Amino acid sequence: MQKSGTELLTVDAPGIARAATLLREGRLVAVPTETVYGLAARADSDAAVAGIYRAKGRPDFNPLIVHVAQLEIAEKLAVFDSRAHDLAARFWPGPLTLVLPLRGGVSIAPAVTAGLPTIALRMPAHPAMRALLIETGLPLAAPSANRSGGISPTEAGHVVASLGGRIDAVLDGGPCEQGLESTIVALRNDGTWQLLRPGPFEESRISDILGPSHDVTLAKIEAPGQLAQHYAPGKPVRLDAMQAAPDEFMIGFGDIAGDCTLSASGDLAEAAARLYACLHLGASASQPRIAIAPIPMDGIGTAIRDRLARAAA
Repeated sequence: MQKSGTELLTVDAPGIARAATLLREGRLVAVPTETVYGLAARADSDAAVAGIYRAKGRPDFNPLIVHVAQLEIAEKLAVFDSRAHDLAARFWPGPLTLVLPLRGGVSIAPAVTAGLPTIALRMPAHPAMRALLIETGLPLAAPSANRSGGISPTEAGHVVASLGGRIDAVLDGGPCEQGLESTIVALRNDGTWQLLRPGPFEESRISDILGPSHDVTLAKIEAPGQLAQHYAPGKPVRLDAMQAAPDEFMIGFGDIAGDCTLSASGDLAEAAARLYACLHLGASASQPRIAIAPIPMDGIGTAIRDRLARAAA
């Protein structure tokens, strides 16, 4: 089946095989992960990676996350120290991205790292993405499958609405379970580490293993999601709203109801899973502005508020 020139594939053996064939040919396929849908391309092909940037309209200084099926593949691409092995053992497969020193001589398109001496690696847990990685036998660069700066997609329909006709296929695995992009941690050569993007794994869980983080300000973007304005719905966003103005689409949370509710029970995990779906509804609503109820800074609430602050920037 096709829509807007983009094939819609089912998550079964024929669908995985078709997606793998397209990827080996250097084409673009949107794939479900446990976080959001990723726009996958083979990470060793300059042309394929250029296709990602072209489809997304992505700034060329913003590096891409490379997804791998096995630790052994990750170790061929990056230098793993004891800290990296500890984190991989604890959190992979899962929504943790490690920014590590790039190994010399590896077959990775330079655009993947945006000219940096590091590479961002993740081992996803979603069965469809893992099956695709194994089927292709390739590391896959896969940023979120949406136009750059827009709302991240948590359903196949979100991908088609944003990128339909610009990519070759979407592997439809239904709604993403967690709905919030991976936690990104950079491990420095001097023994320090830094949280580059909050996500499903809270900073406290990382510091329990590595000790306190060390925040530094660098001139270049090191990982996805660091741009000041990101996840934007295309209209003004007002945060910490207790009620909506007449011209606002209200996104509620807890006791504050809305046109769309992140979690009526105040469950932050549910709120994370529904965040982008509600932002998509707000973006397509008739109201010219969006209001969002207060979200506590507890646990994964920190990551939710990070995304909302960038959406409102």
